[in-house]
Amino acid sequence: MRIVTWLITNAIALAVATWLVGGISFDGPTSGMDEVKQKLLPLLIVALVLGIVTAFVKPILKFLAFPFIVLTLGLLLLVINAAMLGLTAWILGPTGVGFHVDGFWAAVLGGIIISIVGWGLDRVWPEGDE
Repeated sequence: MRIVTWLITNAIALAVATWLVGGISFDGPTSGMDEVKQKLLPLLIVALVLGIVTAFVKPILKFLAFPFIVLTLGLLLLVINAAMLGLTAWILGPTGVGFHVDGFWAAVLGGIIISIVGWGLDRVWPEGDE
């Protein structure tokens, strides 16, 4: 159950970032029920891949960049979050999922929004294992 809540949390956070940031997008219709039908599965796929990339690559980057994270008082973590979003878009590019991140600043803003929304949902959403 915990994996399902984790996936839904990531998908909601990613959907909010896609809605708020112009440089993050999915291919397909942009309004109506067709948008929901055509983008739900790609949204879940991107949320899953983003979660896997964040779980495996981000700790390595944080370890290697630790001195610079301390030196920048944590601001480098924003760049690392942006890199995770960009890496996810790059990995999924050849698959035809239709997820795009257009530029560094869109990735930074998207990473901030995903982090804030994910954190907020983790606080509100009850854990299934407790």
